[in-house]
Amino acid sequence: MEVSLYPGCSLHGLARAYNESIEAVSKTLGVELRELDDWTCCGSSSAHVTSDKLAVALAARNLGIADKVGMDLVVPCAACYQRLKTAEKHLKQGKPVEGLSIKYEGNFHIKPMPDFLWENVGEKALREQVKNPLKALNPVCYYGCLTVRPPKVTDAKNPEDPQGMDNVLRSLEANVRNWSFKTDCCGGNLVLTRPDLHMKLAQRILDMAGEAGADCIAVACPMCHDNLDSKQKEISREAGKSYNVPIFYFTELMGLAFNDPAVETWLGRHTVDPRPLLRQRGLI
Repeated sequence: MEVSLYPGCSLHGLARAYNESIEAVSKTLGVELRELDDWTCCGSSSAHVTSDKLAVALAARNLGIADKVGMDLVVPCAACYQRLKTAEKHLKQGKPVEGLSIKYEGNFHIKPMPDFLWENVGEKALREQVKNPLKALNPVCYYGCLTVRPPKVTDAKNPEDPQGMDNVLRSLEANVRNWSFKTDCCGGNLVLTRPDLHMKLAQRILDMAGEAGADCIAVACPMCHDNLDSKQKEISREAGKSYNVPIFYFTELMGLAFNDPAVETWLGRHTVDPRPLLRQRGLI
C-alpha cells in the first residue's frame, strides 16, 4: 500500500519520536509513505490568526502538490490536518486562492493517522504484527480539539466520541479505558497567552484520565503531547500535588506491541519517562 504523507513542521523537530515511530510501524505494516516533494508549512501555528488569505494559501499550496500525486494524503499532525481540511473546503467550492494559480481536482482523501491505520490498513493486519501484547496497559485515548472540530470542516464521523485511536490500541490488546474527555481542549495553544487557563485545562485532562482508571495517555497530536508531557512539573507546582503521567504517541505503543527495536530511543525523548511504567508491567 502506498500513500502520500504531509509531515508538517513538528514531525521534523519537536515530534521526532512521532515521526520515527510512524515510519517504523508503517514499514512493519507494509505501508509506503511518500512524503510530499517540496512541502511547506501549512500555517497552523499562527497564519490563520493573522491572515485568512495567507492561512488558506499556505495549506492550499500543499494540497496542490498532493493533487498532482493523486494518492490519499495521510496527515499525522492534528493542527495540520485541520488547516488542510479548511483549505480543501475552500478549493472544492471553487474559490480563488490569492497568490496561487492551481488547478485542483481533489480526487484523493485527507486522513488523520489513526483513521488511516484503522480504516485502510485494518484490524487483521494490525493484529498480525503484535508480538508484545499490551494487555497490562490501561491507556485513555486523547484526540484533542483539532482533528474533530469543527465537524463541517474535519468531516469527523463521530466528533464527540472518535474511535480510530481506540480501535487501533484495542487491536494491540491494550485495555483502553472509556472516558468523556477525549476531545476536550488541553490548552496547548494558550501556553503563552493564557498560562493560567492553560494549566487548568491540562490539569483537568490529567485528572480525568486518572479517574477513568488510566495509567497513561495516548495522543496523535504533537502540540497535545508537548503540552501534557512537558508541562507536568509546572502543573504539579501550581496544583500542589504531583503528576507523573506517561504521555505516548499512539504509534509508539504500536511499535512497542510490534517489538520495534527503536522504542526505547523514542521513549527516551519524553519529559515524563514512561519506561518505569512499562518495566513494571513487563512490557520492556
